[in-house]
Parts: sequence; C-alpha cells; structure tokens
Amino acid sequence: MGWTRTATEVLHEGPFLSLRRDSVLRPDGSRGTYDHVTVEDGVRVVALDGKERVLLVEDDFYLQQRRVLHLPGGGAGGQDPRDAAARELREETGYVPGELRSLGVIDPLPSTTAARTHLFLATGLRSGPAHRDDTEIGMTVQWWEFTDAVEAVRAGRITEAGSVTALLLAASVTSS
Repeated sequence: MGWTRTATEVLHEGPFLSLRRDSVLRPDGSRGTYDHVTVEDGVRVVALDGKERVLLVEDDFYLQQRRVLHLPGGGAGGQDPRDAAARELREETGYVPGELRSLGVIDPLPSTTAARTHLFLATGLRSGPAHRDDTEIGMTVQWWEFTDAVEAVRAGRITEAGSVTALLLAASVTSS
C-alpha cells in the first residue's frame, strides 16, 4: 500500500470516537505523522413501501446547527452491518424490513477516518414501535415519494453523504 504505521498515540478517547496520531513512513520513505479519527462503521437504509414512498427522518445536528433530512441509520455498534441496518430502521422509524439488500459501501471521509458506511435497500416493511435513544428525541419520520427524495438530493436539500449515495444507488436499481 505504501504507508507504514510505526506507532500510534491516542490524543483523545471519548464514548463515540477517538483521535489518534500515527507515526508513519510515507510511500516516498520519509517520516511523518498522520492524525485521524476512529469511529465505528455506519449504516443508512433506503426503506421503500409498496407505493414507491421512502422513509426519511429529520433531526437536529449540533455541528451543522440545523435540522438535517436523511435516511434512517447510524452506527453499527459492532454488529454485522445488515443487523445494524435493521436495528437502526426499527429504532428510528418503528419499521422492520421484510427484505434487506445491500446497495454497497462508501468511504465518506477517507482522509479523516477508516470508518465505512454500509448502504441498504429495505422492502416488505412491517410496522412496529420505534425505540429512539436520548440523542434522537426531536427526530421526526416522514414518508416521501421516492422520486421527490431523489430530486431533493439533486436540489441540495438532502446532503448527508450516506443518504445521498444510497438514494442515488437505489434510484439506479429500482429504475432498471
């Protein structure tokens, strides 16, 4: 690969992430450091019903200082990504997928973290209770026409990386 880690220093350890500084040998042989964030992998779910509607959630995001419209999802929490996707969908929306199909995996911030986001298409939805955690208290669930959600990506209304990618991938899969 070209990069060699020779040491790691933990600069900060928190409940959801750690900040690390690696001593490295670069591909050209020179020595240096590389700071990066360690977080768990994430998941995003395009949940479609039989009427070509998609479930979206909207929530307050501290760093953006605004409400963000996005697909259900979150951290994998050490689970298999498929299991984590089903869990996140159920927790945030109350829906359980009958079928869960992988749309792929993305590296949303490859120079900042090795964490990946696993993308899924859920169909055959069954309703049940939502079980949100304390960080999701103000979250709302919305049904959107799938084509309107894809248009919201193009218009810049849906901007979260996993949601953008998953919606566009689902559009290419469902239109073929």
